[in-house]
Amino acid sequence: MKEDYYDILGIGKNATAAEIKKAYRKKALEHHPDKNPGNPKAEEIFKKSAEAYEVLSNSDKKARYDQYGHAAFENGGGFGSGGMNMDDIFSQFGDIFGGAFGGGGFGGFGGGGQRGVKGSNLRIRVKLTLEEVAHGVEKKVKVRRKIQATGVTYKTCATCGGRGQVTKITNTILGRMQTAATCNACSGSGQIIDKRPSDADAQGLKIAEETVSIKIPAGVEEGMQLKVPGKGNEAPGNGFSGDLLVAIETQDHDTLKREGDNLHYDLYISFSEAVLGTSKEIDAVSGKVRIKLESGIQSGKILRLRGKGISSINGYGSGDLLVHVNVWTPKELNREQKEFFERMSGNENFEPKPEKSDKSFFEKVKDMFS
Repeated sequence: MKEDYYDILGIGKNATAAEIKKAYRKKALEHHPDKNPGNPKAEEIFKKSAEAYEVLSNSDKKARYDQYGHAAFENGGGFGSGGMNMDDIFSQFGDIFGGAFGGGGFGGFGGGGQRGVKGSNLRIRVKLTLEEVAHGVEKKVKVRRKIQATGVTYKTCATCGGRGQVTKITNTILGRMQTAATCNACSGSGQIIDKRPSDADAQGLKIAEETVSIKIPAGVEEGMQLKVPGKGNEAPGNGFSGDLLVAIETQDHDTLKREGDNLHYDLYISFSEAVLGTSKEIDAVSGKVRIKLESGIQSGKILRLRGKGISSINGYGSGDLLVHVNVWTPKELNREQKEFFERMSGNENFEPKPEKSDKSFFEKVKDMFS
């Protein structure tokens, strides 16, 4: 079971953005690979801290995590899926370390301070049916992404010497100040193109179409975003690929309405069916189900079919299917029908006699949400 992100950073859930950043910097500096060479435990803590900060420092991701926990980022939603490495951490959060390690560089880790460049992310939308949302689904989509062209060769950038950074020393009133910045010549990759074929762009990349498999967990909601690591655009040289970001869209169902993990179904029956009782076949996300309606059932009755709703994204079982019974009153009657109801007018059997067990509309709504 994955550790709680707040516990990893040693903070409470009400921590401010500044407190989250301060806690991460403390953890990262303590367990930085340059301070703990050859220590796999320190490296693991370093990565976990970066994973926690990557989520908690982003207001949208933090809100999703607070609501759904780690399940919000399953199937491609964070560091834990294997899509990020040390270069990822340094490239995204290097500014947090300040000059603690070689003026903003990362010294002896991963090859003399050289950092690979990450390719750009790609974004697509995937539309799901209610049935796919309820049970989860694996989608195969075609993605046009940039990949390195065959035959491209690179050489060490002469401007930065392969470090990906250039150092500047400036004389100020406070003394000599040293700053490090990304090399403009190689965009931080430490390499520049030596040879490239005619079908490659200036970065040695070309467009290719690839079929990508996306595992979508049950219980996702409209607007959620999943991440497929490494399926974005590739980066030139010794860089690593960006990610494929998948925005979830959901289709409306003809008869079922979703509310959280529960589903609602409006069932209309005739007056005679309400009086005599009947059985009806209704829609559910798992297929058709048949329910029995007892004689004398009242309009507004809510029948709860437990476990027939949406699977929880947190893995806490499934919601329910709530069937709302509506007795349909005919708008037109023939002479014989009208005479029958006229004879029944005033009949005590047709007079409303609600029992104490018959809940009011507001009580039904309260039960529905509890």
